[in-house]
Amino acid sequence: MKPLKGIKVVDLTTYMATPATGRVLADWGADVIKVEAMKGDPCRVTQAAVFNMPMSDEENLAFDMVNLNKRFVTLNLKSPMGAEVMDKLLSEADVFITNTRTKSLKKMGLDWETLHAKYPKLIMGHGLGYGKRGPEKDDPGFDVTCYMARGGVFGTTVNRGDSPMIPTNGYGDMQASMFLAAGVLAALVGRQNSGQGEYVTCALQHAAIYALMVGMISAQYGNPYPKSRLEVICPFNNVYTCGDGKVIAMCDPEYDRDYNKIMTLIGREDLVDEPRLSNCVKMNEAGLNPEVVGIMDAALGKITAAEALKLFKDNGIPCELCQTPLDVYEDQNALENGYLTKVAYPDGGRWVATPPCQFDSEPVDPGYQPTGMAGSATVEVMKGLGYTDEQIEAAIASGDVEGPVGLETLQARW
Repeated sequence: MKPLKGIKVVDLTTYMATPATGRVLADWGADVIKVEAMKGDPCRVTQAAVFNMPMSDEENLAFDMVNLNKRFVTLNLKSPMGAEVMDKLLSEADVFITNTRTKSLKKMGLDWETLHAKYPKLIMGHGLGYGKRGPEKDDPGFDVTCYMARGGVFGTTVNRGDSPMIPTNGYGDMQASMFLAAGVLAALVGRQNSGQGEYVTCALQHAAIYALMVGMISAQYGNPYPKSRLEVICPFNNVYTCGDGKVIAMCDPEYDRDYNKIMTLIGREDLVDEPRLSNCVKMNEAGLNPEVVGIMDAALGKITAAEALKLFKDNGIPCELCQTPLDVYEDQNALENGYLTKVAYPDGGRWVATPPCQFDSEPVDPGYQPTGMAGSATVEVMKGLGYTDEQIEAAIASGDVEGPVGLETLQARW
């Protein structure tokens, strides 16, 4: 049995970070009901073009990747009837997740204080940009601005003197989504003891600061960022471009122990036991890091990445190719362990990553199917809440709720 079977989640989210939390909870067995406005989640309607991906009613992986296994209802939360349906959903829910800004939630009566007074056992998971305090608490937040820029990732991971990296979309969103999921699950455990719900938040900026823990704490001891690859403390912990243009990453912190071995492997036996270079502390004190990096650059620039990987791996030196997504699709370790699987679209399966926590009782391949249209479960969910066919038909006719709507219709509303 999936570990979250029997847990009910109401998902009022848009874009990627907090929707991805709902997807994880759904993967793990929760019944996740996603509430969308009449215009639909912008991730459903507009984001595929931003990601250079196609979208249609049959295939929209830009939306599906953070919304798999959910049920979709469309409500006009500004109408009394739409608000009533939302209220009934929340009355039966264990968890409410949202990334709607607090000031907007208060207007709808969906803020933490209001909901906790009405439903003391309800857990609320709130994805934020900058946090719940301070003058920026209601500012819009995206992973590029809050996580990558303000959280320190861009400024820390750049090779000093270069432009910051061009990240894949949603890089910080996916990490923050897992942090929020962990917090929600901790709150579910805590509720077993207290009988009370909890307000759980995860800000994109906070998630980045946490993920950069080592750099954050070591900077205060004089370990500055950004760094130049020519000046890294241990040249065997570095990236190198090989003769075929592919990049490899080495991670061998035992510089003194392996110095002679590596110099021999790259054909520089003349540098074995070189007193200027063979001791990491002395080499750093003399500022000779660029010389060692240059020696490695010159040697590895004469061989292919495959040759370098074999050379180092066969001799116990940790080293890997800096893979692109297309490389990862062919990575047998990733495939055998189920880190990637395919969504079964009509025109063929498309790769998607699985949540990075696995349960031994569950199959490696979750068997993903495409998500439904906006409003595809509105009638089903309302019947489950006790509404009659006549009431549902009247609510649809009045525009308080909506059934299945195709992508073309939603796009015309934007």
